[in-house]
Amino acid sequence: MYRKHGYVPSEELLSEVVVGVDTKDSVAETVGVPAAEGVLTDGGYYYVSTLMRRRGPSATKPVSRELVAINFNDQGVVTGIERYGLEQGRVIPLQRRVTSSNVQDKTFLRQLLGSLGNFGPGGLIE
Repeated sequence: MYRKHGYVPSEELLSEVVVGVDTKDSVAETVGVPAAEGVLTDGGYYYVSTLMRRRGPSATKPVSRELVAINFNDQGVVTGIERYGLEQGRVIPLQRRVTSSNVQDKTFLRQLLGSLGNFGPGGLIE
């Protein structure tokens, strides 16, 4: 039996968000406010979805996990949209739409996953 937890906006919805133009308010109206808002101090929106599988009496295990991060500057304007998946315990970027000022911040995912129980991305799949 499979069970999906969380919410990640579809590609269609994300394509409506324009980097450098849209704001937090317009993103919230277009794709919704994520449950993970405010986990980090940078004010980004983080959408997380996990597909879990259960076979008989065995423990439930994650089959896949996806994370979409929408980052904002100090004025609340979108600076980047990034989609990540987890493959064999490693974070894999599936898609990135960012402005040049956001490329230097590569630790937000580690911070996010570290703040959700103090463990690294590799520990999520075990």
